[in-house]
Parts: sequence; structure tokens; C-alpha cells
Amino acid sequence: MTGDWPDRGLHFIGAGGAGMSGLALVCHGLGASVSGSDRSDSSYLRRIADAGVAVTVGHDAANLPEGAEVVVSTAIASDNPELERARQEGRRVLHRSDMLAELCAAKRTIAVAGTHGKTTTTGMLIWAMRALGMDPAFFVGGELPGIGPRGAAANSGWGEGEWVVVEADESDGSFLVLNPEVAVITNIEMDHHSRWSGLAELRAAFETFAGRASKVVEPPGLTESPGQRTNFDLDRPGPADLQLLVPGDHNLFDARAAIAALQAIGVEPDATAAALLSFPGVKRRLEYKGDSRGTRVYDDYAHHPTEVEASLTALRGLQPDRLIAVFQPHLYSRTKAFSSAFGSALALADEVVVLDVYPAREEPVGPFEGVSGLDVLRAAADRQSATRTWWAPDLKAAERAVEGLLGPGRILVTVGAGDITRLSDRLVEPSGEGAPK
Repeated sequence: MTGDWPDRGLHFIGAGGAGMSGLALVCHGLGASVSGSDRSDSSYLRRIADAGVAVTVGHDAANLPEGAEVVVSTAIASDNPELERARQEGRRVLHRSDMLAELCAAKRTIAVAGTHGKTTTTGMLIWAMRALGMDPAFFVGGELPGIGPRGAAANSGWGEGEWVVVEADESDGSFLVLNPEVAVITNIEMDHHSRWSGLAELRAAFETFAGRASKVVEPPGLTESPGQRTNFDLDRPGPADLQLLVPGDHNLFDARAAIAALQAIGVEPDATAAALLSFPGVKRRLEYKGDSRGTRVYDDYAHHPTEVEASLTALRGLQPDRLIAVFQPHLYSRTKAFSSAFGSALALADEVVVLDVYPAREEPVGPFEGVSGLDVLRAAADRQSATRTWWAPDLKAAERAVEGLLGPGRILVTVGAGDITRLSDRLVEPSGEGAPK
């Protein structure tokens, strides 16, 4: 696809985000003149800079190139100086989802949605399709090892095949802009309380998403949408030799979703299952980081009670002597809604360290005043007397808390969608003892 891409200028505000950086890379590869900015540096921002995209750390109206269209995500505030200038000058402003839909319209689309598991399921589809010679384009909200240039990790690519595989985001309703041929829905559960008033509204949105597709892949009875149905779950017969490098029934469930999605377009289930035997997992999804004082260290993006429970259950299956969970709640709204459920999920661990809330775009004011990670900690302590709990309001305190918990035969997992991953990195750094100082 070439079209008018070499004649277009595109400026991405928030280019360091997982989704935005992937779009910027693909547009750059298609020949557009791409620039971007973000409030802070990140691995995503450095990746697009290394690819030749002009990036700036910090937001300023002067960052906006002359004549460029502007691409924004929901996370960009209306008073962003670059966005304000674009509107004042009458520039075309596109939401991230509109840019994604424009790209996806050039190919046959498989879109993966769901409250949990959509990143891993999307990653599995990409991995299997590449192994089967289908070379899809792809956009995924995480980093998949081994599929980028020179075997690096990547979150997007413009393959030469006829398909594009895309992770469809319900958090801001942007998945409703897509028109996929195949819609995959892993599950439906409340998560983004600031966007959806309740489960009924969210379910209706998923019905609309599925109704746009000619083929729908989902667990039995999940939606009542039209279209050709392919169902999957763990209780139905599947490839007998389905084994994965990544642990946990939730990953087997995601693999069944990927197998069913490719079956819907004519790929034999056994062929997909064989391709998934080597699937390495997506970064930050029960990612093994290394050892520290004999403790196996994992990192996981789980930020909903269902996800936390699934991750800890999977690690329990590895039979550690002790399981240590270091949890950083994400968003005041989510912490307020789920503190009790988070406590129940974390009680699956032997040792629980809880940090204060990673606020992201929210402030602890109004209905969120007084909301704290302590709410989660108290709930965990109340659920299971055998679980020892530790309060660590920030990363430094968490480092100190875990220093005395490490030992041979144990597993430690850092959990959350904020910057908690930095702790797992610190723990496995080659610094003598391997523990934080």
C-alpha cells in the first residue's frame, strides 16, 4: 500500500504510548513524514526515534511541523499546547483509532477485543500467522519478542500478506471505529469505570463491535450478535498436543481463541497449535525476567482482579516454596471499585507487598479523595491470615521490603500497569547480590 502516504505529514502527540508508537512506525514505513512528542522518554519513543522518526520529549506548540495532520490518543488533554495550536490553525486532527481504522481498511482485518487476554491472543495470532507464512500486518498493545527487525521485539509491522491483526481497545470505546472481517472477543467484564456506566452498556458496545464483522469468534453464549460463529473454551475438545512455553490456563484459553480465529479463515487447528508451541509470550505478561538470590522474578501487566488471580494461580502451578506478589494499583477509579476483589486475588500469595496507586491520568480528588493502596493491603490481610502483607508507598520502599523476602526456591512477581516493572528490572540487574540497594 502506497497511496498518498509520501505526501502526508503526521504528528503524533503522545507518540511514546504502546498504540501510538506502533502507528507512527507503520506510517513512517509507508513513506509519510512522521514526527512525535511525549511528556517523557520511554523505550517506545526511543524505538521510533531509532527508526528515523523525529521525536521530542516534552510538549510545546513549536513541536508541530508546518502542515502536518495531528494524531492524538484519549490520554491527551484538550489543553495540550500542540493540540491547541493544531485546532487554532484548522489542522486535521485524528484520534488514534481513526488512524488505525484507516490503515486496517487496506487489508482484511482480524480484530481482537475483550477485557482480559486481548494482547496475548493478538500476539499469538501474529506469531502463528508468521510461522505459517501469512506475513500479516499487525498492531498490538504490547511488545512481542522476535518479530521486529533483526529479531527484536515489536508492537507493529506492515507485513506483505493480505491480513492485518489488530488489538481492539474497549477502554475508550475506540474499538467501535473498526470494521473487521473477523471479530474475536475473549471475555466481557467491567474494568474502565470512567468510560462505561455499567456492564449492560459495555456488553451492548461489544455486541455492536461483533455486529460489524461477518465472522465472530468467542466463548459460547457470550454475545447475541449476528455473523458466522466459531466458539472456543477450555472445556471443548481441541488439539491434543497444545502445550505452551507460557504458564497458566488463561494462556491456554487465549491460545484456543487464536486457534479458533484462524480456523474461521480456513487454517487447520493442528497447524496453528504447532506454531504456538514456540510462542514466547508478550512482554509484561507473566514475563520471566531472571533470578535474584535464587528467586525467580516475573513481571505482569495485570491490573484487574481477574487478571491478578489468573497470574498468581499460574505461578502457583510452578510450585514455588513461597510466592511473593508486589502489587501496584493502577488508577484511583479502579482501586476504589475493586479494592476488596484485589485483596482476595492477592491473598493467593504467601507474601504481598502493596504500593500506593499509580494515578496515570487521574487525580485523588472528588469521588477519589482518600483512595489509597492501603485499601487493597487491608483487604488482602483480611482475606487470608496466612498471607503476610507489607505496605510500601513507592518503588524505593518496595525495594527495601522485598530485600528480606528473596531466597532459593521462591517466585516473586511484580504486578500492575504502572511503573512497577522497574522493580523487577532492578532485582535482576547484574549487581553482585542481584537485589536492590
